Amino acid sequence: MFVTGRLPLLIAAGAVPVVLLASAGVDAWIAAAAWIVLCAAVAFADAAAAADPRRLRVQRRIPRRALLGQRVDTELWLQNTGARRVRGRVRDAWQPTAGAPMERPAIDIPPGERRRVIVPLLPRRRGELSSEFVVARSDGPLRMAGRQAKIPARGTLRVLPPFTARRHLPSRLARLRELDGNTSVQVRGQGTEFDSLREYVRGDDVRSIDWRATARAGTTMLRTWRPERDRHVVIVIDTGRTAAARVGDGVRLDAAMETALLLAALATRAGDHTHLLMFDRVTRARVTRVDGPALLPALVDAMAPVEPQLIDTDWDAAFSQVRALTSRPSLVVLLTAQDAPEAARGFLGSLPALARRAHVLVGTVTVPTPSPPAAGASRGASGRAGPDPLPDGPRDAAAVYRAAAAERGLRDAATVASAIGRAGAEAIADSPEALPPRIADRYLQLKAAGRL
Repeated sequence: MFVTGRLPLLIAAGAVPVVLLASAGVDAWIAAAAWIVLCAAVAFADAAAAADPRRLRVQRRIPRRALLGQRVDTELWLQNTGARRVRGRVRDAWQPTAGAPMERPAIDIPPGERRRVIVPLLPRRRGELSSEFVVARSDGPLRMAGRQAKIPARGTLRVLPPFTARRHLPSRLARLRELDGNTSVQVRGQGTEFDSLREYVRGDDVRSIDWRATARAGTTMLRTWRPERDRHVVIVIDTGRTAAARVGDGVRLDAAMETALLLAALATRAGDHTHLLMFDRVTRARVTRVDGPALLPALVDAMAPVEPQLIDTDWDAAFSQVRALTSRPSLVVLLTAQDAPEAARGFLGSLPALARRAHVLVGTVTVPTPSPPAAGASRGASGRAGPDPLPDGPRDAAAVYRAAAAERGLRDAATVASAIGRAGAEAIADSPEALPPRIADRYLQLKAAGRL
């Protein structure tokens, strides 16, 4: 049972008869109690006269997947199996991050009929969203009270990463077509895959002369090469505790997913095999042996339910999983946050063994670079410009500590990046918006140089 706003108004309206009865000599307290009892009786009678909401049968129609931040309409079909008309409201019990509206849709369902109710959602969190039940309220004839029931009806919606880095894909695909020779001159003398024969010109590498073709043609012929296709690209996303750190409007894990999706889309267009591993101490998601148009749907579907874990990543086990994915990776992209020398020891200790087998890129999402310092800015010990820790004018202690912490973080990150380079890998760090295109550009540079 529930009561509506009309019941308090009815009780408040009793002030007039109570005052009249009190002026006629009746005890005011007795008159007020009698009026409240009368109002309660009216409310119970109104609720008893309401149709039973438990006679409603609920069916759902929900899309299986939706993108984060994109509106999706879900449907509730309510069928009245009772003998009385149901008038009232209904609420679908999605969690707050589903973005369901606060309004309760009104329903008016005659006996034996059914009605559709649209519940729009605007997901604010990636992963699995669910609603376990629907709450239906049936108003009484006077609409002062009614009956309420919770009707079990499970519904689920998988919210996928938004892939906002998709906007960088067309320009990178154009550059990839240039590398393949579709829109510009083929790069000469690079790569390992045979392309064609042409006449030798001064300045060409004599090691590429094809002597058999030279004998047949009567002139010096040269082999041209292009970057080899059908390579293996392994993307490893660290889901340990550092992935939970907030950077900008999201967490590092979300930015790593955007980077992985852009690189995977580019690599699959280039004809390379892409593998995904999301790991901390166990495998959280894995996609392998999927190529072509099915790759991106498989990646976003595997990424959607993964959340950062507040544990340290076991890098020996992670690299063992990389070896299990493919015996000959050409490029391994590690998306992690290695910006503290003390915490990066395990990672740096395991990295050289992997770097000897493949070209390794270590991508790190960092805090966006602050605006350039004004006049009077100082230069740190490293020689790069940085904010002056003590500029002219008053400054509180908290601001000084924040500036010192930022400077210390930049120096630690530079130390780790230098150690990554000595281990045989390549470190790339940038903001959440800039890291995906930078990783994609580096992939294209390796392709153009014939190193991938």
